[in-house]
Amino acid sequence: MLVLRVKACSVNPIDTKVRGGVYDDFANYYEHTPPLPQIIGFDGAGIIEDVGNDAQGFKPGDEIFYAGSPIRHGSNAEYQLVDSRSVAHKPKSLNMVQAASMPLTWTTAWEALVERMEIKEGEKSGILIVNGSGGVGSVASQIARFILKLPVVVTTTSREETTKWSKDLGATHTVNHREDIVKQIKDLQLDPPIKYIFITHTPASKYIVDSAAICAPFGKVCSIVQDKEIPMYGTEWMAKSLTYVWALIGTKPFYHVDVDSHGKILKQLAEWLDEGKVKCHHQQTLPLTLEGLRKGHELLEASGVMGKVGLSVDAGGVEEGKAFM
Repeated sequence: MLVLRVKACSVNPIDTKVRGGVYDDFANYYEHTPPLPQIIGFDGAGIIEDVGNDAQGFKPGDEIFYAGSPIRHGSNAEYQLVDSRSVAHKPKSLNMVQAASMPLTWTTAWEALVERMEIKEGEKSGILIVNGSGGVGSVASQIARFILKLPVVVTTTSREETTKWSKDLGATHTVNHREDIVKQIKDLQLDPPIKYIFITHTPASKYIVDSAAICAPFGKVCSIVQDKEIPMYGTEWMAKSLTYVWALIGTKPFYHVDVDSHGKILKQLAEWLDEGKVKCHHQQTLPLTLEGLRKGHELLEASGVMGKVGLSVDAGGVEEGKAFM
């Protein structure tokens, strides 16, 4: 384990759900979390203050970035206890708040595309990413295009600025999610066709129905969002032998399975960031204060956030050590 002095963190949609007592990706989530008041925050960056006997490759003073456990106290704090296996040295090319914005979304997208849908590098297939300008979507497009080198990467966007940004981050095509997606995909006459679909935004039920019409036979659809029903009956889901899978970054730490993989994923990410192979999607910085956190949550709940919102102890003239006073 590592004791960290938190320098920056980011806000994610999961934060607002946990705060509201409605987070249900785990059926018994609140039975495993610390008693109230629970400190939330799921990724961050900081400086190591102390190391446990089991921590390998880290020492006090190291700058690191990480995604913490979903059932421990989080990164919206001055200090945090983090499993050393979920940590990597901070990319040299990023500042603290930029680094803090990457771990949760990148690891989620990586697990979805590489581990759950099992997309192979150089595969002659296309992918559709729902919400290409969102936190997860804007790194998933980079993984698909720049790491896996897929020839067709389609994202959904609805505004001129989000469309341009998504194309800068790897999208070869975009479609408007406020219009008929199935028709728009058909009109593109893609070659190769869409074999993979990554759902990162609600309503999941709508995109699950659309997936049946869009996906090529034997394709795979992965979602990180829930809905009250999975409407597959009466569609082409069975006729096309499609596969539906979930991706949840918290599965490994929650069930203590393959727990060292997150650190490995982040170590590789740091190298790619420093090489310029992929880009940080951080877009806005708020002070790491109670007011800053409230503002960050308000932005997420209003929807329309492009990329990631980060919070830093160095923003807004905050004196370190007094962020939450």
